[in-house]
Amino acid sequence: MKIIAFLFALLLPALASAGAYEDMEEALIRGDSGAAINLIKRGVDVNTVDKAGNTLLIQAVRRDVPELFDYLLLRRAKLNVRNRNGETALSLAAYTGKLQYVQRLVEAGADVNFYGWSPLTYAAYNGHTAIVDYLLKRGAEINATTENGSSALFFAARFGHIEVIKLLLKNKADPTLANENGDTAIDWALKSDNTDIADLLRAAGGRSGKALVIDFSK
Repeated sequence: MKIIAFLFALLLPALASAGAYEDMEEALIRGDSGAAINLIKRGVDVNTVDKAGNTLLIQAVRRDVPELFDYLLLRRAKLNVRNRNGETALSLAAYTGKLQYVQRLVEAGADVNFYGWSPLTYAAYNGHTAIVDYLLKRGAEINATTENGSSALFFAARFGHIEVIKLLLKNKADPTLANENGDTAIDWALKSDNTDIADLLRAAGGRSGKALVIDFSK
């Protein structure tokens, strides 16, 4: 009996932790910031992650729970943890168009630039012009590329975000950049029949990476 009691005593903290984690998940699903904050005060780590690698900060942004977001920043939660998709809290704030979260995270020290899909790319992908503008002013690398060599300009062109295109070109985005498949932003614009964007890119010096090369030796 003593051995059983000893083993139970060892397991009790883990069981309590598992229960607290489940309670936290439920609080996040409900958007109940008060319950989530109380769980942190009772010992849940501010940098707890779920099975997909999402921190509480990422989830506060994704689920739009501002009171929890504020509390996590106050408790100095880690800003630059990336989930299994390589996303940070700032990435998701940029993707979902939450400018206030973007500003608060950058001001708190979140990385604007990192390898892969940068916050600028996410903002351009969904056409959030104000966020693109803010990130550029805070030092975002305008020609930074994803793993396959595609920049923010590519995604804005593909999805028809002409105001983002104008802003990026104004800030010297490179319209001649080609990715690993040989595509340029013009090619991505034309894939979606965004001919007005293709014209803007041509006027800025861009060209298709798929241009025919004539072999005069034949």
